Amino acid sequence: MNESQYKILLEISYKGTLSQRDLAKKIGLSLGKINYTVNALLEKGYIKASRFKNSKNKMAYRYILTPSGVFTKITQTHLFLERKTREYEQLKAEIEALRIEAEKQKTT
Repeated sequence: MNESQYKILLEISYKGTLSQRDLAKKIGLSLGKINYTVNALLEKGYIKASRFKNSKNKMAYRYILTPSGVFTKITQTHLFLERKTREYEQLKAEIEALRIEAEKQKTT
């Protein structure tokens, strides 16, 4: 699963009534990319779409995570957290090495 798919699953889990245009604005992707990614998530069975019955916009959909989508979101969240923690630790070590190098340069 790529980051765009993960972000869409997260947003849908928070609020399934977002339009694709709203998702595009929130996530910072083009409307076309959102449409492509939402369709991929629908095909994989991670989300379901249903039309709003009382919507003024007859093309409005509500997106719902399926049980498979919930499981995938949880799994991806753990993987994302692990990856970001590793990146944080690497950055922390790099910053410390730069500080040490800067201190050495001050004393010479």
